[in-house]
Amino acid sequence: MADALTIDKSTTALLSMDFQNEILANFAEPQRTELISQAKSTLAAARKAGLAIAHIVVRFQPGHPEVSPRNMRFSDAKKANRLVVGTPGADSHADLAPQGAEPLVTKVRVGAFSTTNLETLMRAKGITTLILQGIITSGVVLSTVRWAADRDYRLIVVADACADPDPEVHRVLMEKVFNKQATVVNAAQVVQALG
Repeated sequence: MADALTIDKSTTALLSMDFQNEILANFAEPQRTELISQAKSTLAAARKAGLAIAHIVVRFQPGHPEVSPRNMRFSDAKKANRLVVGTPGADSHADLAPQGAEPLVTKVRVGAFSTTNLETLMRAKGITTLILQGIITSGVVLSTVRWAADRDYRLIVVADACADPDPEVHRVLMEKVFNKQATVVNAAQVVQALG
């Protein structure tokens, strides 16, 4: 039997990543509703437990001046004029949006720490453990796991509060990649550990 998940609330933060309307549109029902539900449950438990919480979004200025023509990942967003600051598609889903003083960290690349002040925010709060939930698994989640593991954060990845358009990629990352650098759990385990 696996050990019960333990979380030190004073040194743990939840990163809720890229739950934006245009990105969620990549997922069909009922997967989208289930994904939002799981992410919402961990977010509610983190708020109730008093955890530090940061919301991460990817947004570009009109015209996408931040996107190089060599950037394969975001060139399509530029061509389609997606994820532009101030547009509904770039906004966080209403059920997963920041509340109160929860910071909204804006990036212009894939990883949560890339092009942001996120590490400064985490270090200022004495955070050593990160709970990660977000979309897309092979994008922001993968990049953030790799970067944060190299910075010696303890990592907890909430598998059912993450998703990838390719379910097999999601499975392989959760079962064969992330578990080498993170504890992979489900939302119910996080809720229980925080309760």
